[in-house]
Amino acid sequence: MEAYYRSLKSVQLYGPTNFAPVINHVARYAASVKDGSQYFVLLIITDGVISDMAQTKESIVNVSFAENAEI
Repeated sequence: MEAYYRSLKSVQLYGPTNFAPVINHVARYAASVKDGSQYFVLLIITDGVISDMAQTKESIVNVSFAENAEI
């Protein structure tokens, strides 16, 4: 969190904030590792405004059904 707060001094937040594409991309990447040799954690920190909330929820639900997924 300290790194997040430090970075806020040098970046400007703007929208739209769409998380579904990020979730789907990471899910596809994680699914490509078939031997269980890697563990993936996706941490999303937001300013509170999510532009694609319905799609984000759908992506989270879809990923939760993936093999070896823990949400």
